[in-house]
Amino acid sequence: LNNNIQEAHLLAAKAAKKEHRKEKWIKAYRFIRSNKKLLFGAITFFVILLVAIFADQIAPYHYATIGTGARFEKPSSAHLFGTDNFQRDIFSRVVYGTRISLSVGVICVGIALVIGVPAGLLAGYLGGWVDLILMRICDVLLSIPWVLMAVAVTAISGPGIHVVYIAMGIVHAPGFMRIMRSMVLSIREREYVDAAVQLGESKLSILFRYILPNSAGVIIVRAAGVMAGAVLSEAAISYIGYGTQPPNPSWGLMLTDSQGYLWQQPWMAVFPGIAIVLLVLSVNLFGDGLRDLLDPRYKGKVMN
Repeated sequence: LNNNIQEAHLLAAKAAKKEHRKEKWIKAYRFIRSNKKLLFGAITFFVILLVAIFADQIAPYHYATIGTGARFEKPSSAHLFGTDNFQRDIFSRVVYGTRISLSVGVICVGIALVIGVPAGLLAGYLGGWVDLILMRICDVLLSIPWVLMAVAVTAISGPGIHVVYIAMGIVHAPGFMRIMRSMVLSIREREYVDAAVQLGESKLSILFRYILPNSAGVIIVRAAGVMAGAVLSEAAISYIGYGTQPPNPSWGLMLTDSQGYLWQQPWMAVFPGIAIVLLVLSVNLFGDGLRDLLDPRYKGKVMN
């Protein structure tokens, strides 16, 4: 009899858990459907991501192929975005350029996370001289304009896309460090962290089991903003000649190539510019939508 009762309770608990999970998915779907920023940003970013993945199949020509048509050919069915001064197909170069912009954004965020999050965790939880040293380093890095610092790093190391990755990661790491430190200072005062300390859990366990997971929402939203900034930074650095080098199809480099032909052949600048705007806008809107989704105050108003 006792076994039957326990089994019934277990089945009821499983059914309740399944129903709760289903209800959460329904509420999340309702929220996403009602949040136009998140929906537009996610769809646009997903389309750009697909373009980057299938660039070889989408682009009619390789990005470096010369002589695909007449010089300065206007947009047409043969060349959707026209051709440039080297008779290269601009549509193909814009398509391949998505790979560079997305890779810069993702790798920059990855480097900034690897540097900034552990440093912020240590500074916030250990405090003392560790906090003092790390925060002073952070202050120095934040006092320098990010574009100027990125240009300085690439100028010293030499131009190239890999240098841009490292420069952007270093530039944006202090932001993650500051945010992570403030989250640690807030979360470590919570009751469940005090309970973990009283139970004798190690500092490392507390950091990675309790503090870091509860900071994930803020970090994700910050990462979306950093990715958008990295895309703009790469375009700016390539525009002045320190980033991606020819014949690689960076959107910023394409704007540089077009600046002498803006009045006669405006399509050379218009389409790379639109691509930059769409990618940055989609990432920013997606980040804003995630912020709303992860903010309990806003989420409660929409999902209830």
